Formats: sequence, structure tokens, C-alpha cells
Amino acid sequence: MILVTGATGVTGALVARRLAAHRVPVRLMARDPRRVGADVPRTETVTADYADPPALRRALRGVHAAFLVTNHPTAPHDAHFLGAAAAEGVGHVVKLSAAAVADDTDDLLTRRQREIEEEVRAAPLSWTLLRPRAFMSNTLAWAAGIRAKETVGALYGDAPNTPVDPRDVASVAVRALTRPEHRGKTYTLVGPQTLTARQQTAILGELLGTPVEFRERTRQEETAALARRHPPHVVAALLQRADLQAAGNKRRTGDDLERLTGHRPHSYRDWASDHLHHFSNRPDNQDGHSQDGRNSRDGEDGRQSMTA
Repeated sequence: MILVTGATGVTGALVARRLAAHRVPVRLMARDPRRVGADVPRTETVTADYADPPALRRALRGVHAAFLVTNHPTAPHDAHFLGAAAAEGVGHVVKLSAAAVADDTDDLLTRRQREIEEEVRAAPLSWTLLRPRAFMSNTLAWAAGIRAKETVGALYGDAPNTPVDPRDVASVAVRALTRPEHRGKTYTLVGPQTLTARQQTAILGELLGTPVEFRERTRQEETAALARRHPPHVVAALLQRADLQAAGNKRRTGDDLERLTGHRPHSYRDWASDHLHHFSNRPDNQDGHSQDGRNSRDGEDGRQSMTA
């Protein structure tokens, strides 16, 4: 049995579907199982909260491997989960971390991610660490504005990044959960090309057949937008990461994805083509044929991937 946390988020849902397709027994963990999408296999669903170690032990009973997604910047959720996993004899944990861990930055979120990685390495079980760069699906935040013919806005519109398709990350996660050769390994997962927010906007416009206007936000505007969703210490960390990206320190490329999956990673154009219905009002784009990019904040809230 493999336990998947974050099943109401982007990557967790993808991992669950891929495991089910391989006929691997899957147990989904969520604080509110009602939020697990109808398209996610419900082999077994369990209610548990990272703040409740007894519930975690019940969720992990009979599990031999687990996919771990956490998002709180200060709470000891990973320590609670790892303690429960060790107590229940779980053999392996695949932890979703972030590429920012390897960057030259010391913001609060990155420091915490480094601490969590050390907790994983110190746990009495085997592990694999996945460090994705920013998820392509983060641009779903622009979807409502694009449908309303409004401008797309972001801080540092020309800052380069190497965004990754969550589907590629999920493919690596499934391999790490099911194949022993990935134990004790750390993988940095990046997309196949360096892109800016302005370039991503242009790609969306080309695919939609209508220009999408991009407007760079001021730092004051970005700070205000982040403050509506995050406490001050998280806002400061996200701005520090954005500054790092603006300085060109997130151009890193790598071949982990291609080497691990055997195929070239999806480009942003690939991802956007498969999720264009989210950005368009046209009836022929409302069939919901792909749910891979849903923008749920329960399993993974975007703080790591937004500026990873």
C-alpha cells in the first residue's frame, strides 16, 4: 500500500492517478476527503491532519511507502509525519521539496525547506527528495483575468525561470515510490527551457489566437497582492525569492527529468495546449478534458513552487 498526501493538490492527485493506472494499491490522505476530486482514484481515503500524530499513525498503518507534501512554513508537520511513519514501519518516503533549496538564498521558506530535508534524511527509513522548479500550473492564477480580457500581471516580467510540468514531477515521484534504485537520491526537476512571465503570457496568447496583454507589477503592488494571502514573514520570503529570480539565479537547467523518465520534459507550450480550456471562454474549450493543472491550495499551496 502506498499513501499519497496532498491528494487535493496538483501533484498529489497526479501521483495518485498514475499509481492507480499501474494497479498499485493507493491510500489517499486528506484533511477533508470531500475535496478529493472525482477524477482521483479512491482506492482508499483516510482523514488525517499533520497536527494529529495518532491520526497519522492510523493513516500510515499497513503502508510501505508514502508521498509527502507539506506547506506550512513553521509547523513541525514533516516531523510528525516521519515519526508516525517510522512507528508504523513505513519503509520509504518520497518528499516533495523545492529547487530553491540549492539556490543562494537564505529566506525563511528556503531555510525551512532545508531543515525539512535534513529531517527526512535523519529519519529511520529510506527517502527520495524531489526538488521541482516553479510549476507551470502556477500560471492558472492568470486564467480568470485572461478570460475576462484583463491584463496579466507579475513582478519582474522579464525574470528568467525554468518552470516544470507537474505531470513530469509526478512521473518521477511514481518511479521513486515503486523502484528501489531511487532510494537515497535527490533530484532537481526543471523544465526544458528558460522562460519569463512575459514569454509565458505570449505563448498563451498565441494558443488562444488573441493577444494577452502583460503588465509588470510594481513592488508595492506585488507586496499588497501577497499580503492579501500570506502573513508578513511569508511575504518577505517570497519577495526575496523573486529578487533572486530577477538576478538571473533561477536559470539552472538539468537532465534529471529526461534521464529518469526516458523522454524530453513537457514544454510550457505543451502544458498550456493541454490546459487551454482553463484560459478560454470558448464552448469547445470547456470540456474539462484535462484536470492535471487544477489550482487547489490544500495539498500544496504554491508557496514553494511559485518562486522555487
